[in-house]
Amino acid sequence: MNLYARRKLINNFNMTISVITTALGVIFLAWILIVLVVKGVGAINWSLFTEMTPPPGSAGGLANALVGSLLITFAAVIIGTPIGVMAGTYLAEYGEKSFFAESVRMINDILLSAPSIIIGVFVYGLMVLPMGHFSGWAGSVALAIIVIPVVLSTTENMLRLVPTQMREAAAALGAPRWLVISNIVYKAAITGMVTGVILAVARITGETAPLLFTALNNQFWSTNMNDSMANLPVVIFQFAMSPYDDWRELAWAAALLITTLVLGMNILTRVLMRSSGKA
Repeated sequence: MNLYARRKLINNFNMTISVITTALGVIFLAWILIVLVVKGVGAINWSLFTEMTPPPGSAGGLANALVGSLLITFAAVIIGTPIGVMAGTYLAEYGEKSFFAESVRMINDILLSAPSIIIGVFVYGLMVLPMGHFSGWAGSVALAIIVIPVVLSTTENMLRLVPTQMREAAAALGAPRWLVISNIVYKAAITGMVTGVILAVARITGETAPLLFTALNNQFWSTNMNDSMANLPVVIFQFAMSPYDDWRELAWAAALLITTLVLGMNILTRVLMRSSGKA
């Protein structure tokens, strides 16, 4: 067998394996989506968004869990995004290859791959035990720790894509460095930075383990972030394991809602990244 035939054989083999594995992945993904739709669409109705989580054997909805998830997620983004943006700005604009910057990048990489349950246990010891009770704020802090590395990495990468000539041109006009970053660099990279925030939101939307140790759950309507709060991930976890059919139906509906939300945010991210690339 000559060299060309050997390379062609290896190429065809690799392409065949790639197509088969991709098809398997798509099949399982479609299977999951179909099961979610079939099991959950029946419980999608107006009461799902207007009624509280019910006791066993009663009708109800997920209004308190929806509001709780929105509050906890919003607070997590408000806490984590500025820290991630500022840290990413330092690494891209000031730290560069310094020892401290490289140490931050290494820690950030560890946080990106850290199991979320470890973060939940950490915040449990940091906030829940000293406070003596679960709270929405503790859940937000746990999710914010997950937000930070995603936003940091995306911000640094987007800022590094901004041409150096733009910074030099602004500096040549006498603009201080902080003004160059805020008015020139940020504006050029804003689409990518927003994309990072959307990715972070998609990352934390379905996280259950951190909330089990921090926010826990609440069967009643509550917007008090200083107390335990209902949230969709924990409701899914608890209702899916229950022996009650009505609870399991609500769990399927909540899973469908989260999946739809995450899928929508990922599609939005793709659109934003594509439009940013064209710009």
